[in-house]
Amino acid sequence: MRIRRFLGLALATATLAGMSAVGAVSAGAASSPNISRDDCTAAGGQVLARPYASYYCALPDGTTPAIT
Repeated sequence: MRIRRFLGLALATATLAGMSAVGAVSAGAASSPNISRDDCTAAGGQVLARPYASYYCALPDGTTPAIT
């Protein structure tokens, strides 16, 4: 009985770890690539600043890539 409980706990932990790894990969794939200030304005976007962070570009299609 103790072994069965241990194996169930190990399986649950492995499942949760796999789900978080998939979420991290999905979030990385969904993020926008970096863009330069010139490319931002040429695409019709605005260069904006985040408080205590770097600048970003607000493009007309709603994406907000970081400024390099």
